[in-house]
Amino acid sequence: MKSFKKILVAIDFSDSSDNAFQAALMMARQFSARLMILHVINEPVDLRGFYVPHISFDKLEEEIAEGAKKLMESFCRQHLKDFKDYETVIAPGIPYETIINKAVDEQADLVVLGTHGRAGLDHVLFGSNAEKVVRKSPLPVMTVRLDSE
Repeated sequence: MKSFKKILVAIDFSDSSDNAFQAALMMARQFSARLMILHVINEPVDLRGFYVPHISFDKLEEEIAEGAKKLMESFCRQHLKDFKDYETVIAPGIPYETIINKAVDEQADLVVLGTHGRAGLDHVLFGSNAEKVVRKSPLPVMTVRLDSE
């Protein structure tokens, strides 16, 4: 079996991604791998000139990025007290594309992400970033499903 040197875990601060993060952290410890924690800020539809004045749209983007940074810092303080070999990345984009591109660019050996396990109409309406990453990634992908309650 191939050893993992760099593991990318994509998180959205949900219970599902927390579950995936725990699995990625366990693997990073087991393989002495570097852990890259990625949060993708889904790009909002650009409405400049239509509904939102340019200045407030730019301000909104800044506030979203600042909020994501604070969430990431809090997440790391809470979950990584005794693990030091990690880095965090916050990037705007279409989630599944950004996850794949970052993993390839950073030469990750494994991508880990949570899945909400949607089915039926929810799946049709919302799609699945996890499914798209699994189908399109040239790298190995491990999905972690949220335990049912």
